[in-house]
Amino acid sequence: METFLLFFVVGALAQAVDGALGMAYGVISSSVLLALGVPPAMASASVHGAEVFTTAASASSHIWHRNVDWRLLLPLAIAGVIGGCLGAYVLTGIEGDVIKPFIVAYLGVMGVYIVWRAGHDIKPRRLKSWVMGPTGAVGGFLDAVGGGGWGATVSSTLVAAGQEPRRAIGTVNTAEFFLTVAISATFVWALVTGHWAEAGALENHAAAVGGLVAGGLLAAPFAGIIIKRVPKKILTYAVGLLLLALAGFQGLQLAGVLG
Repeated sequence: METFLLFFVVGALAQAVDGALGMAYGVISSSVLLALGVPPAMASASVHGAEVFTTAASASSHIWHRNVDWRLLLPLAIAGVIGGCLGAYVLTGIEGDVIKPFIVAYLGVMGVYIVWRAGHDIKPRRLKSWVMGPTGAVGGFLDAVGGGGWGATVSSTLVAAGQEPRRAIGTVNTAEFFLTVAISATFVWALVTGHWAEAGALENHAAAVGGLVAGGLLAAPFAGIIIKRVPKKILTYAVGLLLLALAGFQGLQLAGVLG
């Protein structure tokens, strides 16, 4: 019960941040699991299993509040699914920590650039739909390998490229539902085929996954209304500063300063 309650709180807080800023649910949830000694592949599978439910609720909220750019959603979702499936397959065969330094560097650079954009009040611009292909593929791959990072990678890229923060976050969160379903299915496939040798202990984390689902579902419906009401400039600053905080936290973990 203690494990369930702990991850209920983690899931609610992580989803509240993710729904409002388009990132951090996977990163926060995975970081807690990794800190408790859960292997990277198992942590990613647990988080993505929970996200199947939370992203469905979050996407519904963003659609209801008209935060989705439908022109960009389809190419982003398709590319994300492809990259996510590849990343999940790779992660079940190698250590996920190998790619973490590159993720941290990317988050830091994007964070600095987005904060700079917010300070200079650069106007949003219409993005080309073809840009969603490489952006979604890279974001999906990093999300599966890192146990989270779809929003941090893709939302930051869209905002940095000039997309209105509200539309970027709503579109990315909605596309994430398709991504998490695909990644979860790939983990199941890897388990069934025997590609994932260490998957036997997944059942030990049922309480954690249940807590993440319950807490996330509680917070997810408020996602759409939050970003609809918060001013664009404040939202842009918040995205940039959160990226810098995540990059700093993960950088300290890599350096061994944090356990």
